[in-house]
Amino acid sequence: MSCKLIVAAVVLLSVSCFAKQSPPKVQVYSRNVGEYGKENVLICHTSGFHPPDITIKLLKNGVEIPGASQTDLAFEQGWDFQLTKYVKFTPQSGETYTCKVEHLSVPKIFTWEPDM
Repeated sequence: MSCKLIVAAVVLLSVSCFAKQSPPKVQVYSRNVGEYGKENVLICHTSGFHPPDITIKLLKNGVEIPGASQTDLAFEQGWDFQLTKYVKFTPQSGETYTCKVEHLSVPKIFTWEPDM
């Protein structure tokens, strides 16, 4: 292995170790004004995060809601990323709807606040 190749590998490793890390900004909302018993769409939008490895789960009373869809990972200016996950749901009184976001091995829970 040439000396230049070794130096390049060390520089690349050094840069990646000190690469930018930004936690996501998270918004949890519904497509329409929340009404109990009326079908809606629960949305969890994450933005401004780096690196791009992220996991988003939409939960009802702590259990993942099946059938959720996710947008393609997109990048913003400055190489921050954004990703949205959404699912149809019918909110019921007394139930809790949350978005669990895991980024850089740190899980955080964000609660949907119905505007009823």
